[in-house]
Amino acid sequence: MSNSIKLAILGLGTVGTGVINLINDNLAELKRRSGHDIIITEVGTRRQRDNIDPNIIQNSDLMAVAASDNVDIVIEVIGGTTLAKDVIMHAIKNGKHVVTANKALLAEHGNEIFAFAEDNNVHVAYEAAVAGGIPIIKVMREALAANKVNWLAGIINGTGNFIMTEMRDKGRPFSDVLSEAQELGYAEADPTFDVEGIDAAHKLALLASIAFGIPLQFDKVYCEGITGITLQDVNYAEELGYRIKHLGFAVRRDGQGDNAAAGIELRVHPTLIPQNALLANVNGVKNAVLVNSHPLGQTLYCGDGAGAGATASAVMADVMDLVRVLGNKDGDEQDSNNQNNHGHHVPHLAFIPEQLSDTPILRAEQMTTGYYLRVHASDNPGVLADITRILSDAGINIDAILQKPAHKVGQVPVIILTLPVVESQMNLAIEKIENLETITDKVVRIRLDELA
Repeated sequence: MSNSIKLAILGLGTVGTGVINLINDNLAELKRRSGHDIIITEVGTRRQRDNIDPNIIQNSDLMAVAASDNVDIVIEVIGGTTLAKDVIMHAIKNGKHVVTANKALLAEHGNEIFAFAEDNNVHVAYEAAVAGGIPIIKVMREALAANKVNWLAGIINGTGNFIMTEMRDKGRPFSDVLSEAQELGYAEADPTFDVEGIDAAHKLALLASIAFGIPLQFDKVYCEGITGITLQDVNYAEELGYRIKHLGFAVRRDGQGDNAAAGIELRVHPTLIPQNALLANVNGVKNAVLVNSHPLGQTLYCGDGAGAGATASAVMADVMDLVRVLGNKDGDEQDSNNQNNHGHHVPHLAFIPEQLSDTPILRAEQMTTGYYLRVHASDNPGVLADITRILSDAGINIDAILQKPAHKVGQVPVIILTLPVVESQMNLAIEKIENLETITDKVVRIRLDELA
């Protein structure tokens, strides 16, 4: 009979319960694929559960569970960045491999956690931390290991995607759709992390580190939410052949072009993308990540980004990888004793720690994108000429102009699409446009990307 691999689950919310159900449902398949019996020996929970196998020890002392001699792999699904960090570090200190779905913790403290894991010769796996059931971490770390990633763009928050989809398809205002998302459980009572882009920024920091071999730098991700998006802009974008999606971008820039700087852009914001683009047709609560790499080209990874089943699937994918690591080490004494040996598991951020790059992260004003501008101007002769002159003087090329009927007497909305430009140039141009006496309101700007 095969050796048993013993799991502890810290947290019995939606995901923790989903992991238990998955193991119970697929027990024979897990053994057939891994060659081991995979069993849950302990769970960390604040209150005793009657629906848990009586052979599983229930303990409210999470630290004790994390250090238990009866555990090989600790699964952390309690969330947060305080207790979760303490528990994970305690598990690592006690020689336990860790699986976590905690993107906020890793984005903010991952460098420290991964270094500590290296020192203790254990692994921290985190497939479930980004895009739920989509195996994007494994793809980036392993399947694309021979490729140079040029850029990636992702719908990596299902709540935001649901809101933008409903606004476009049904003409519903933001506040109305947000209320429904909360009723359906897609958004929290406090939806700030979702609608302001913070959740997506956490995930983007992880993806970018793997893509470009850089340390985790969540604090340098430019972050803009969707609370300012109006039905007016959604409809104008559609009329011009675009859709607005809330996207995370990680882009490698070589510094070519006027005023362009070399480095990596990390940005989360609403974006106009062509209606026929792959990402434009990923709707509802689905997640998707589009990766442009050399020599492979563009590849799209799409699926459920949240929910018990999707997240449990990603958690158990990590567990299966670690089961193989444990199985291999059982038969290889050299692996067990070599602190610098990764065995059959790739490094945490896909690059050997000593080879992580110090490539700079570009500041917001150094980023390069196209723009959608909505300008409200007085219905006077020469106004459009003044606007286009300012853009031209700033070195900004116009791709399209759409003048709409007046919503208010004497005020005309003018929609302008520009070709890519460095943000500092656009900032100066918008300031000059807003200073025109004929401009009646602040300029609305939304970034634009052709995803080419």
